[in-house]
Amino acid sequence: MISRMDIEAASKRIGGYIRKTPVISLEPGSWGLPCRLTLKLELLQHSGSFKVRGAFNRLLSRQVPVAGVIAASGGNHGAAVAYAARQLGYYAEIFVPEVCPVVKVQRLRSYGAQVTQVGAFYAEAYAACERRATETGALMVHAYDQAEVLIGQGTLGREIDRQVPDVDSILVAVGGGGLIGGIASWFSQKARVIGVEPEQIPTLHAALAAGRPVDVTVGGIAADSLGARQVGQLAFEVARQAVNKVVLVEDEAIQEAQSRLWEALRIVAEPGGAAALAALISGRYKPASDEHVCVVVCGANVDLETFTRLPG
Repeated sequence: MISRMDIEAASKRIGGYIRKTPVISLEPGSWGLPCRLTLKLELLQHSGSFKVRGAFNRLLSRQVPVAGVIAASGGNHGAAVAYAARQLGYYAEIFVPEVCPVVKVQRLRSYGAQVTQVGAFYAEAYAACERRATETGALMVHAYDQAEVLIGQGTLGREIDRQVPDVDSILVAVGGGGLIGGIASWFSQKARVIGVEPEQIPTLHAALAAGRPVDVTVGGIAADSLGARQVGQLAFEVARQAVNKVVLVEDEAIQEAQSRLWEALRIVAEPGGAAALAALISGRYKPASDEHVCVVVCGANVDLETFTRLPG
């Protein structure tokens, strides 16, 4: 397990580079839910997602070579690495799959990164990235399966703990597992940590059932941000000890959650960013009436043309 001491050190290390994102408490009975509900608006973070926490912690914990940094990503991690590299003065090369939305590719380039689109999904982009890293000697920044990355994401858990000290349960979207691994490492047995995955990308759910990380098929509307083929080993080890349960949600529920966030709060969240809320909206996670639930809204990098076509 990653320790709280590790996360405390990372918080000091990256504190000058990241935003302390706000929380918002919703009115009793919002969306017909019986629980107290707080949203952690991490989609307001630099580069539009939580990913900069892990990226900065990795870059600030290692000596970066002349070749700079390199990463494979569905989009959000790449943007975070590109942003962190630009802030610290390093060259960045990012590999993304062909499903990566145009808006995310444009953001990568706006941060000055060299972008290569290759393969149908993240796994193919990652393989190409590994080959390139071997050629150049650039520092690899994994999207979710590196200790420094998990520790950096754990600073989000630390932040929630200070902003919502009486929280009972935290709902977290899962792709490769870096975010839930970091948050669960902070909270451990102090609060329930609930993973939420799209039905078409059940990486952690399948791993817990099998007793080890296993490959899953990847599809659906959140594939660009939650489309890891296999959960990370580090996150899996944390989840076995510190994640209470994992629930699966349909794409339609994710779209409904996106619409609810917009209608009630004028918040534009990408599918992966709204997935955790979808578990509540759809009833896949049923909170108790006296339960204080914090939902992490973790990403905002959505194609606005796609967003305007959401049902409702």
